[in-house]
Amino acid sequence: MAAKLLESYKIKNVTLNNRIVMSPMCMYSAENDGKVTDWHLIHYPARAVGQVGLIMIEATAVTPEGRISERDLGIWSDDHIEGLSKLVSMIKMHGAKTAIQLAHAGRKSTVNGDILAPSSLPFDESMRVPKEMTSEEIVETIDAFAKGAKRAKQAGFDIIEIHGAHGYLINEFLSPLTNKRDDAYGGSAESRFRFLKEIIEAVQQEWDGPLFVRISATDYHEHGLNVNDYIEFAKLMKELGVDLIDVSSGAVVPAQINIFPGYQVKLAETIKHRAHVPVGAVGMITSGLQAEEILQNDRADLIFIGRELLRDPYWPRTAAKQLHAEINAPVQYKRGWD
Repeated sequence: MAAKLLESYKIKNVTLNNRIVMSPMCMYSAENDGKVTDWHLIHYPARAVGQVGLIMIEATAVTPEGRISERDLGIWSDDHIEGLSKLVSMIKMHGAKTAIQLAHAGRKSTVNGDILAPSSLPFDESMRVPKEMTSEEIVETIDAFAKGAKRAKQAGFDIIEIHGAHGYLINEFLSPLTNKRDDAYGGSAESRFRFLKEIIEAVQQEWDGPLFVRISATDYHEHGLNVNDYIEFAKLMKELGVDLIDVSSGAVVPAQINIFPGYQVKLAETIKHRAHVPVGAVGMITSGLQAEEILQNDRADLIFIGRELLRDPYWPRTAAKQLHAEINAPVQYKRGWD
């Protein structure tokens, strides 16, 4: 049986060489202007040389206050396009497709000045109290996502992912644990979804390529959201034209999480089959055999690899050898690839 992990995968007009995705991981290596540095120009293209099918750039802030830290990449200014465009070109040179994760950190931002959230609730006692967003600030932030999408298109990215997970701003609007608003953006599940819905619609005004959304499919809290809630959100996202749900979990509130290999895969599988939408699986997936089992059993459509790609930039080759399969080598490395 051929290795499904190494098969091509088509999303709209974009075809990936294989089903391996480099999961977005913050490098905290930008200067405080949010621009690409030499580190990014080394780090990401190295994984493209390693034959990863899709390289997804880390959470990239659509506003200055939306950064997790002052060392985050940004896309809030046209000044960011040049560096991102160079990075895209270097990745594509080696055959990989490119994606960018558009993000706003919300109450988990550590930058100076006001930080924003749906409600004035800090993440924990060590974090600052955020400012509850006004209606005007909500509109401005939605517009910032749209402008970020426009700049991503100008920089040449193939795919955009909207970051709706890990306790950042969109996730804060979705969860009843962090959204205590009594206006049109709070209260019912439909109202809490409205912020993400309007971001998706605004992004689509500027972007006609594949669109992903990353979610935290459970809050790990008895009064929070769980996978059943996200099945309904996923159905709504599918109706809006989202092409794939990137299924992660947790981090909207402090919680004890039982972590083990593939601990989030069941969440992805459940959403895939009950919402009938393509999904990506992520979280402690470290071997080719593990990834292949997920795909062969139709538990996910793409495999997002995070820390294992930090340890092994050539993980696709490692996975291919585990699966007794072949993967193309860069011409420059052919004499040492087998």
